[in-house]
Amino acid sequence: MAEILSSPIEYLKGVGPQRGDLLKKELGIFTFRDLLEHFPYRHIDRTKINLISSITPQTDFIQVTGRVISVEVIGEKKSKRFVATIKDSSGTLDLVWFQGVAWAQKAIQVGKEYFVYGRAGFFQGSPQITHPEFEMSESENQVVKNFLEPVYPSSEKLKARGLGGRQFARLTLALLNMITEKDLPEILPDEICRQLELLPRFAAYQTNHFPANAEAYKKSLERLKFEELFIAQLRIGLLQSQRHRFSKGAMFSKVGEMFNSFYSGYLPFELTGAQKKVLKEIRKDTGSGKQMNRLLQGDVGSGKTIVALLAMLLAIDNGFQACMMAPTEILAKQHLDSMGSLLKDMPITVELLTGSTKSKQKKQILEQAANGSLNILIGTHAVIEDVVQFKNLGFAVIDEQHRFGVAQRARLWAKSLIPPHILVMTATPIPRTLAMTAYGDLDYSIMDELPPGRQPIVTVHRYESKRPEVMGFLKSEIENGRQVYIIFPLIEESEKMDYENLMKGYENVKAWFPEPKYWISMVHGRQSNEVKDTNMQRFLKHDTQIMVSTTVIEVGVNVPNATVMVIESAEKFGLSQLHQLRGRVGRGKEKSFCILLTSHKLNNEARERIKTMCGTNDGFKIAEKDLEIRGPGDISGTRQSGMLDFKLADIVKDRQLLETARQMAWKLLDDDPDLNASANQKLKNHLNAQHGKTQWSRIS
Repeated sequence: MAEILSSPIEYLKGVGPQRGDLLKKELGIFTFRDLLEHFPYRHIDRTKINLISSITPQTDFIQVTGRVISVEVIGEKKSKRFVATIKDSSGTLDLVWFQGVAWAQKAIQVGKEYFVYGRAGFFQGSPQITHPEFEMSESENQVVKNFLEPVYPSSEKLKARGLGGRQFARLTLALLNMITEKDLPEILPDEICRQLELLPRFAAYQTNHFPANAEAYKKSLERLKFEELFIAQLRIGLLQSQRHRFSKGAMFSKVGEMFNSFYSGYLPFELTGAQKKVLKEIRKDTGSGKQMNRLLQGDVGSGKTIVALLAMLLAIDNGFQACMMAPTEILAKQHLDSMGSLLKDMPITVELLTGSTKSKQKKQILEQAANGSLNILIGTHAVIEDVVQFKNLGFAVIDEQHRFGVAQRARLWAKSLIPPHILVMTATPIPRTLAMTAYGDLDYSIMDELPPGRQPIVTVHRYESKRPEVMGFLKSEIENGRQVYIIFPLIEESEKMDYENLMKGYENVKAWFPEPKYWISMVHGRQSNEVKDTNMQRFLKHDTQIMVSTTVIEVGVNVPNATVMVIESAEKFGLSQLHQLRGRVGRGKEKSFCILLTSHKLNNEARERIKTMCGTNDGFKIAEKDLEIRGPGDISGTRQSGMLDFKLADIVKDRQLLETARQMAWKLLDDDPDLNASANQKLKNHLNAQHGKTQWSRIS
């Protein structure tokens, strides 16, 4: 027999072809199962009726009952609206429809009494509800009695076809009456259900839609959220377990002369405990005979590059080549400069390959890579071009991995018969809650310790009215021999406006800092790479004291003498971007400052971001706060959107449940890595049935 929950939604009584098409287009509801998983966002206690006179400007959602005393259509065509006025013992209330006017006209009858529910507001001093949920109060078709009544997400087009939030309840109730536990069987192991005292699966669905009380609803929510998180963690765990068991990798069997001589003779500073720990993890991975796939998260300035260099020396000691891919020429060149200077007295060849490498030089680099005489190749996307062939690539570092697509990163794998070990690095700390969900199939290392001597950056907030004092402070820093950054925002909607804002800002900066006493560099996205590089070099060499820029300098610019970062219109930046920009200073021995300049008009979210920046330098705390403010919706797609595509669970609010789900999933896989035990068969069957729903990628 065909599975009932797979039935097309138009076959459900009360839907039909036209409503079915609309449900597909508006809400992505294609099957009976999709409807069942279209969960209510709130429940109404039908016994709680408010008086119309109790509505105030502070009132949010409200439920009233009253008799319709008049109806009126106002305006024409696009400005047409339908207004029905209802009256109870305390006053009158307008119900207003701007969409679905014809439908509302037919549905609302003068003289009839209605239950009305919606968000209250005021128009010209009178209370009103726009596009309310409503139902005749004497209706025998009331969806549920003695239950909390569910209200579902809908749309104006669906409401116009008689499918408002409350009407969904009728369809869902009809569906629940058609199915049994056989149609929605238990998938979690009995032991886990017992241990966590979870509701049975079928009961959880019933109760979530139609709970008897708030406590019952809470229990159903806990069960369904846990299931979502547990299945996601189990999939991640299976993927990682299979990679650990079956993927071949280059064998780094020894720590040799290059690593040891660099470590003892050329390392410019003592490694932090965090750096040593990560190196041990890399050493263990690369010596296992399995391919390493490791994410290295490190806050700005935590010393990820030196760890990557030592890992590449390990590859060279074992007869392999290494490469490093960076998202921009500025960053790739900086890696070449820093690594080249550290390795200049060692017999190691390092080359740079970018889009602007001259043909003659490129030909030479390609020959060296192919014959094995090139030890380390650093570059941009150019390193993954088909013409680049290595003799024996064993280790690949991908810097700022979020700038590269999965397909681009995958091309590195094709550069060797045995896939090279992969180390992906990011200076954007990822909240641990997100890391364990979105990046859980990678092994990941965290470096949350700064090298000794690095002073914390002093971050302050100043309003636009304090600009003269800010500029005076910059002058005093420049007079002390320091350099400063002044950053302008990019508003993606208008590149032209961005450019005009930047040029206007540049002219203002010149007015405060006139030549020849002060010299200014400017860098922005419209410049050619040559102009950008020239202006950057002038600042690096201290030929200019001020760098005016857009966010192109967010990643990878290292000027130890720069001690002040001024961020103009800081309220327009996200938290992680503000933190990245702040990380451009504080790279030398002098005390450094970050000044957040804003207008006086700040919304609550911007105020929260500014407060967070001034309160901590810890990138991981900032990342957690960013996730809290923005919610997980903004980051689905950071890696595999399917992993974050939860219907009920929220990885921020439900982090404790996520941690429990993770622990239980990984313990189960430790005991039964292939889910072959009889107790896990229903779970395995469910995963196999769901396999096509998520595009799993083995690429970091």
